[in-house]
Amino acid sequence: MKNSKGYIYIIFLWTLVLFSCSSEVEKGRAEKVTYSEHIAPLIYKHCSTCHRPGEAGPFPLLTYQDVLSRKQLIKTVTKSRFMPPWPADASYTHFVDEKVLSQEEIDLIVRWVDEGCVIGDSLNIPSVPDFPSGSQLGKPDLVIKLRDVYKIKGDLKDRFLLMRVPYEIPKDTFISVIEVVPDNKKLVHHVNAQLLSYEFDKRKDVMKGEVVVDINEYPTILEAYKKLDLPNDDGSFPMMTTSVTNFLPGVTPPVYPNGIGGFKMKRKGALFLKDMHYGPSRIDTSDQTAFNVFFAKEAPKRPTREFQMGTFGVSPIEPALVIPPDTIMKFVTKYTVPADISILTINPHMHLLGKSFWAYAITTQKDTIPLIRIKKWDFRWQYFYTFEKMVKVPAGATIIVEGVFDNTRNNPNNPFSPPRLVAEREGSMRTEDEMFQFIVTYLPYQSGDENISLK
Repeated sequence: MKNSKGYIYIIFLWTLVLFSCSSEVEKGRAEKVTYSEHIAPLIYKHCSTCHRPGEAGPFPLLTYQDVLSRKQLIKTVTKSRFMPPWPADASYTHFVDEKVLSQEEIDLIVRWVDEGCVIGDSLNIPSVPDFPSGSQLGKPDLVIKLRDVYKIKGDLKDRFLLMRVPYEIPKDTFISVIEVVPDNKKLVHHVNAQLLSYEFDKRKDVMKGEVVVDINEYPTILEAYKKLDLPNDDGSFPMMTTSVTNFLPGVTPPVYPNGIGGFKMKRKGALFLKDMHYGPSRIDTSDQTAFNVFFAKEAPKRPTREFQMGTFGVSPIEPALVIPPDTIMKFVTKYTVPADISILTINPHMHLLGKSFWAYAITTQKDTIPLIRIKKWDFRWQYFYTFEKMVKVPAGATIIVEGVFDNTRNNPNNPFSPPRLVAEREGSMRTEDEMFQFIVTYLPYQSGDENISLK
């Protein structure tokens, strides 16, 4: 009899627990999703950084009315994971500042739209973050602009230019990072910049001379350099710091912890844009790209290094990058690292025929080190991906990069209709030609690097 009563009591307790849990679930489902509590924080974190005046987003997403007016579009592009743009597969590797919505966050957005876009308590809407104007990184210490507005003809031609962007500052200064801010975001395809540092007494006037040269107008690159008046007054060449900043669509330059990376900027100098590529335009327009300079708190203890694989790089592409019409082809490039390295940032690069991109390393013990996987290549978003912590790749490991290119009618980005043979043509960087690159920013390995946070 006692056992019977005990059994009944246990059943009663479990019934209460299950009823309570069920009630909580139903309560959660019944609770309205509101803009103030649920949606605004998501929008500010994942959308507003680009969707604000002066940035890449075509319309602002800063207020309830902004979001309400685009509710169906936001629901569609987030549900399909078209937005926020983050091509890298977050299930393969993770990076700093990932722009990835969880399935739960997507479901919240869908529910909010389906339930009528309830605003909630307007007093509880979080304040719009204090986004810096004209920058993704913050308020710069110095802004350098192209000296003159560059006029672009609407003749549907790519333009590959050399540019010299001179500057003078009060004293020699250590620099943490330089951010490229295109004035014409639709046409600036890529920028690769070096830093020319002039000794004070060797170049009296850094501002004089031509500042823009079209590469195609000169028979040799040396003649183009001469036209830009790059040397010192005595004809000697100033010190050059390579790859001080780069730009591709969607790129925000990586910022590392104090003491890692950075370089010295002399009192007199110039940014030398070895590659300034404007895409084709149908209308006459212009550009005056700016460079946001952020000073460093200290001299760099560990300057970063860089190598690139594939096009222009240390490793050949196999087979040669030639893609016949109506084909989908895979290409591979491999590089064996000669010493232990700590990878900070990687940058995959392809053009319009890119379909997928996959990079990983195989150690001498046959262990796999995942680097990045992009299942669906998007030419419009080519990030510099910075790991959350440095990734050690030991000496003798082989970095393998696999790229798939789609030169068929089914590729909506194919620049030719019907498809034509597309190839890597003598180093051409035209968008209708192809490239296959993997750029790696690294440090010589030191014990404990893999534990250093890069956030």
